[in-house]
Amino acid sequence: MEEENSIKEENTLNINLGQQLWTRAKEIIPGGNMLLSKRSEMFLPEQWPAYYSRADGCQVWDLNGRKFHDLSIMGIGTNLLGYGDTEVDAAVTKAVSSGNMSSLNCPEEVFLAEKLIAMHPWAEMVKLARTGGEANAIAIRIARAATGRETVAICGYHGWHDWYLATNLQDESQLSQHLLPGLKPNGVPKDLRNTVKAFSYNSLEELEKISEEYDLAAVKMEVQRSELPKKGFLEGIRKLCSDKGIALIFDECTSGFRETFGGLHKKYKVEPDMAIFGKALGNGYAITAVIGKRELMESAQNTFISSTFWTERIGPSAALKTLEVMEREKSWERVTHIGKYIKNNWIQIARTHNIKLNISGLSALACFSIESPNSLKYKTLITQEMLKRDFLASNSCYVCTKHNKDILETYFQNLDLIFKMISNCENGYPIDNLLEGPVCHETFKRLN
Repeated sequence: MEEENSIKEENTLNINLGQQLWTRAKEIIPGGNMLLSKRSEMFLPEQWPAYYSRADGCQVWDLNGRKFHDLSIMGIGTNLLGYGDTEVDAAVTKAVSSGNMSSLNCPEEVFLAEKLIAMHPWAEMVKLARTGGEANAIAIRIARAATGRETVAICGYHGWHDWYLATNLQDESQLSQHLLPGLKPNGVPKDLRNTVKAFSYNSLEELEKISEEYDLAAVKMEVQRSELPKKGFLEGIRKLCSDKGIALIFDECTSGFRETFGGLHKKYKVEPDMAIFGKALGNGYAITAVIGKRELMESAQNTFISSTFWTERIGPSAALKTLEVMEREKSWERVTHIGKYIKNNWIQIARTHNIKLNISGLSALACFSIESPNSLKYKTLITQEMLKRDFLASNSCYVCTKHNKDILETYFQNLDLIFKMISNCENGYPIDNLLEGPVCHETFKRLN
């Protein structure tokens, strides 16, 4: 309460309380917070609100009490049903009132495991966790234990653990095409060099070459992120893994529930040996799951995979209700429809102002970049100007079911005005004259 009061006492009309607190945070928290993607410098250095006081639907209130429409990352893609879904929150409240922890196990973990298996009939067993990074680590441990092999081939972003960052021990550029360039493997044991090999999305040839050189335990990959799979790519990987006894693991932490009720692999009709779910699974509450075939999953008993807070009740309770609401509302169809509508409007607005736009990602997780040497400055300008208009918005939009037409129309109207400013800059007006602070960071960067 003392900290909260100290913030309130400093509140004046002209002070950004979020940035004030962010400055304090960077003195006592490495990097300022717990997640790179939420750092202010990734959006609008020195101006981003940084902290929220409450969130509801697709609205967020900052520490100054100002309300914004969230057309940005919606909790890093966790809140597909919107912030504070009443049914999910009620299930969590009930779980808390019944006792979140006990010396006995919560029955909800069994119910959730059964539900996930029913949704994915190829799977037979489930391990639950609470974060995407640890779920990925669980899957890799199981695959290595099951196959007796060590080397893993990866394609995509799979968290922060040693096994993954070991990719950059041989060459720090190995992960550059996998979402976050510039990640340094400092602190990762050098003996892990060559235990992880990266291959490019849609390049079956690269994976085949790796599999010829190394006896692989697993192929860990995202089914889809920025681009569509080429014909035969996923099928070719499935066949290669089957032929060589390699565990195929689909990381669906991000892609899950966006286009199907469950994994995106259901859309492409390619079944993995294990799959990982997170983010949208609990609609903002911490829950992740590793599902897989029995012959692999039982190998978890031949190693040690265990954690106290994987047994708490809130996560599975939230997930069960989230899945119930998703299934009833067919949320994956809604967010995909909204996402396509957003993409089409981006294209039309860009054409109106003769701006070259590159659009990528699933419809429900779309992003764009402007073809220009000033693209990063334009991204900063968009965030700056949309913030003035009460929108949290940048060059990406993670869709939720609460993004309605009225909000979107206002968003497009404002974006049209900003794209006109960008068009003027492309025709000679100095972009630096429009920026009111530093340019946002492009990727991982040390904060001083």
